Amino acid sequence: MPNLDDRISALEERLKQLKAKQQRVEARRRTLESRRARKEDTRRKVLVGAIVLARVEQGRLPEAELRSWLDEALERADDRALFDLPTTRRTEKS
Repeated sequence: MPNLDDRISALEERLKQLKAKQQRVEARRRTLESRRARKEDTRRKVLVGAIVLARVEQGRLPEAELRSWLDEALERADDRALFDLPTTRRTEKS
């Protein structure tokens, strides 16, 4: 029969292994939750964009207003090019 110190060491090692496994499971859960949240965020943006574009096509939202929103919000040249907006230089704020 193993002595008490050996049993304690074995149980401590098992506890260490179980804690490591628990951390891996928790990390995987957080990763999956993060992916799900990003997918939902992307889906919301696509749906909102589709609604806004449909309203512009239906004449319920002036295209000039949408272009004004885009002009104010988009800074990256490739984003601006996607909507045929002129490239602008970023002005420094005082």
